[in-house]
Amino acid sequence: MVLNPNNSVRARVRQSAVIREEGGLSVLTFHAMGTRCRVMLQEPSRNTAENCFDHLLNWVADFEAKYSRFLDTSLVSRINAAAGKEWVSIDEETQRLLALCSDLFFFTRGSFDPTALPLIRLWNWKANPPQIPDDAAISRAREIVGWNKLQLKPGAIFLPRAGMCLDFGGIGKEYAVDMAIALVMQQGVENVLVDFGQDIRVHGKPPGRPAWHIGLEDPKNPGRCWTGVAVTDHAVATSGDYLRHFLHQGRRYGHIIDPRNGYPVNSGTLSVSVIAPHCTFAGILSTAVFVLGPKDGFDLMRLCPGVEGCITTETARHQTKGFHAYTTS
Repeated sequence: MVLNPNNSVRARVRQSAVIREEGGLSVLTFHAMGTRCRVMLQEPSRNTAENCFDHLLNWVADFEAKYSRFLDTSLVSRINAAAGKEWVSIDEETQRLLALCSDLFFFTRGSFDPTALPLIRLWNWKANPPQIPDDAAISRAREIVGWNKLQLKPGAIFLPRAGMCLDFGGIGKEYAVDMAIALVMQQGVENVLVDFGQDIRVHGKPPGRPAWHIGLEDPKNPGRCWTGVAVTDHAVATSGDYLRHFLHQGRRYGHIIDPRNGYPVNSGTLSVSVIAPHCTFAGILSTAVFVLGPKDGFDLMRLCPGVEGCITTETARHQTKGFHAYTTS
């Protein structure tokens, strides 16, 4: 008997789920995609809330089962295992996700690259002592990294070099947030906040308030907020390496790797927060701006209609013209 891998992921996600009432909102918390997830909604009825949460838990679990590189049975793992060997069939949803990745790769000037996993694996900042790869290892990994190397045709994908890897870790949670908002709204819910690992998108507003209030963590004082933003019908995402980095021989190494050269970003940027209409774009843009650095990143952010953001460096905060309109303190 062959078990459906989705069932085991669904069971794990559902086992972690907790529902409570808070300030006139129904709140669902659970663990999926390697992170803490939270959904807050003002439901038309208790039955509507339960139906929303039921559909949402199944969808998120199935999404993880399909696209997680940490699950041997996932589509992504099958694509990676076939690298250098054969084409792998994909469905329409995966084709749309890959097309989105392609657009974002070119828009971010290559600072977002879902094939960068071989480079990321070289930098094991969790090891004790942390692993520092040599230039030769980075050069070898770069030979099998590059979105332009990936081959696509209708209904199929091929990674032409053995060792190539596809990883949706830089876009998966953000994409899932946008899909979760759409799913909840299809159930007739207008006021909702979705937060998957601090990638957040909201619609409508909470009870008795004109907007959802989201704190932005101070990278110089983790655990404390330097300001908050009030948003409706927008997403908020922050990227930074202030929580995940290490020092080696007096040099600081962060966990965010520049896929264009294979080395940790070292531009003096501590964090980037972006407000955008969709979480996928907010998340990708915040990371891209972090990789590009204060000057080039800020220039890219200013090119995006409907987007506001702030770059925090060691010495200053660089805000787009309309960012202050969202701040609450």
